[in-house]
Amino acid sequence: MGSEAIHDELDERAAKTADQVVAWRHHLHRHPELSNREVNTARLVADHLRALGLDEVRTGIAGHGIVGVLRGTAPGGGRVVALRADTDALPVKDLCGADFASDVVDTAYPGGPFPVSHACGHDCHTAMLMGAATVLAGVRERLPGTVLFVFQPAEEGPPVAERGGALAMVEAGAFADPVPTMAFGMHVTPYPKGYVGYRIGNQYGASTLVRVVVTGKQVHGSTPWEGIDPMPAAGAVLTGIGQLYRQVSAFDPVTVTIGHVEDVGRFNIIGQTVTLWGTVRCAVESDMAEVRRRLTTLAEHSAAAYGATATVEYLQSVPPVHNSGPWVEAGLPTLRRVAGGDRVVETGATLGYDDVSELIGRFGGLYVMLGVQDATLDALGGPVAEEGGRGLVTNHNPHFYADDDTLVTGVRLHAHVAYDHLAGTLVP
Repeated sequence: MGSEAIHDELDERAAKTADQVVAWRHHLHRHPELSNREVNTARLVADHLRALGLDEVRTGIAGHGIVGVLRGTAPGGGRVVALRADTDALPVKDLCGADFASDVVDTAYPGGPFPVSHACGHDCHTAMLMGAATVLAGVRERLPGTVLFVFQPAEEGPPVAERGGALAMVEAGAFADPVPTMAFGMHVTPYPKGYVGYRIGNQYGASTLVRVVVTGKQVHGSTPWEGIDPMPAAGAVLTGIGQLYRQVSAFDPVTVTIGHVEDVGRFNIIGQTVTLWGTVRCAVESDMAEVRRRLTTLAEHSAAAYGATATVEYLQSVPPVHNSGPWVEAGLPTLRRVAGGDRVVETGATLGYDDVSELIGRFGGLYVMLGVQDATLDALGGPVAEEGGRGLVTNHNPHFYADDDTLVTGVRLHAHVAYDHLAGTLVP
């Protein structure tokens, strides 16, 4: 069977999985689980992979990670492709408006209770890879190599006191036998439905979680002069952060965002501490050390100006997602075959992060974006809301939505990328 015939068969098999993929996605969306708590999601995935008769289904990796191993029986070069989907949800209320919207509240999660939803689209990723496993298991006799179906927990970051995510899976030996010769991942995004976006260079930036603890001296609110109020110092840090971008090169974007503030005071108590939680993002990883240095200096000196102290910790760092030119060049024919030549577009860089970078950085490969919303492209190639549609809603927004009919495109992308790499046509 020639490559054109096998590609046609992959598409036919993907079409047959479409309804099941949508059903999986709806179920996962209705029953989301936070990072390092993906118990039922992992069970659903593992049961499906076992039912397909894969050679191995490894579970419990770095928490609730799963690797399904499918060894093709066709002669070939022994390549190994790792197809990765992330499985965790977010502590975000679900306002997507669908009849399968989540009403889950996690009351036990550290820092909670939290409403839980798949506001980043990982339900789509998991369902699409489950569909791709179905497709590829059906053609194992024509696969000249091995496929690893990687279902990764904690992509959004585990609780601070825990380990998790892609690096934890690597360190647990998930990719030691066999070692991938390519990793592939994708992310649903507010682009036109069925469009595939790619970028040569850093698709996503480098990221690190930051914790700033400002410490004063607790006292009654009626006698502030007898204590040290950490709140004004924390406010000075927040204000000063807005100027950090001016202290590094303007040609490579950086951002420092404080997304959560904790204090231990009361309306009539000046508390001992204020804790700022945030994220540092850099388009170029080499800028990260300088931004950290300047943020630490800002926090320590701002606190000192108010008689307080500050400690700064950097946690859970993630390298940028980097698509090299040779890998993109090798992958474009596959992407265009699946999506159509006019639907494969080059995108700009973003300061989002995805720890699939831990896999692509080690093994080589590609990371692409899959459009799933009511959008068109403007003259500059950017997405704009489609007239009469639901508009553009970014990932992590409570109203984020994804088009069910586009999921089969994701199934096909996984299947075609896997086959083409194993067959030796998608190699740099």
